[in-house]
Amino acid sequence: MVQRILERGEIESLDHTAFPRLRLPPPDAGSVFSPRAARLRRLAAGEVPGIPVNPALSGYLTLMMEVVAAQAETLAALDASGIALPDHAAMELAQQHAMPPLAAFAPRSPAWRGILATLLDKLDIVAEKQVELAAVIAGLRVLDADAVEELADAVIAQRIDGLNAAQAPFIAAALQVLWTYHASRLPPQLVPVLETGTLCPVCGSHPVASVIRIGGQSQGYRYLQCGLCSSEWHMVRVKCSCCEQNGKIAYQGLGSLDADDAVAAPVNKANDPRKFARAETCDDCHGYHKIFNQEHDYDVEPLADDLASLTLDVLVSEAGYSRASINPLLWFGDIAPESAPESTPESASESAPE
Repeated sequence: MVQRILERGEIESLDHTAFPRLRLPPPDAGSVFSPRAARLRRLAAGEVPGIPVNPALSGYLTLMMEVVAAQAETLAALDASGIALPDHAAMELAQQHAMPPLAAFAPRSPAWRGILATLLDKLDIVAEKQVELAAVIAGLRVLDADAVEELADAVIAQRIDGLNAAQAPFIAAALQVLWTYHASRLPPQLVPVLETGTLCPVCGSHPVASVIRIGGQSQGYRYLQCGLCSSEWHMVRVKCSCCEQNGKIAYQGLGSLDADDAVAAPVNKANDPRKFARAETCDDCHGYHKIFNQEHDYDVEPLADDLASLTLDVLVSEAGYSRASINPLLWFGDIAPESAPESTPESASESAPE
């Protein structure tokens, strides 16, 4: 059976109750972080055809695999006392004002610092063989509560200036555990539709990337994935996830694309690595997020795949576009141009989604 491709107007006028506008993380502790760790392992080993990984990056991906595996263990053993969801009155207030019920900028439970301590404890074995990692962990452990909270505020606000880029991924990892735990237990009907589609309706954070899902009611729909709470929310395709304009969208990919592949066609071959990872760029705001197509790699994991595809970031940045948000597991200033391979991004402006 061949699916008909919907025009933009048709997509926006669909009954949004016919498919899930929101995909919350499952309550099973291993359903978010364990698959992410497994994906990072494959990416580090160069086993994902759609994302060629520079060998210089493999070591960092392996380290982040260990961090994410520690997140899975920490979440599985989490003591839920003291980290309850907001009360009924707070939930109602969020709905009335179309605000995220688990707002990242709201006062957070101090229990997250215990999560950070547990996470660091679980990384001690890895740190025994890595002097640099041991130094970072030691530096985090000597910080007082105020300093740690200041770091957390900077991570949530994605402030780079003055932030220790080596410490930030571990702070982000602990915060992800707490917010993913909360989001997994949030009744979907309590999550309002925000006025902007570019922020997570659960916690108000920025998306790390977007993914075109396959299977069930989500078939063919594009979702943005939150970098903090792992929730996914729907946004129509061929629409900028930075400024929500749709007139000047293009897709930049790694390597060469055949002319017939550069535009949408009624029938597309699945499992084409060339079409898996792209940057969705906008000439209205000159921003971009990456977009991954599950049709071309069933095991897509947006945060991990975004982290591993730094080559695409380099190429798109050199083309004049700015990354719209940070990957929580990697903090840096400018991407060094010399780290880019000798290739150029291919651009394909599409009048309809693939």
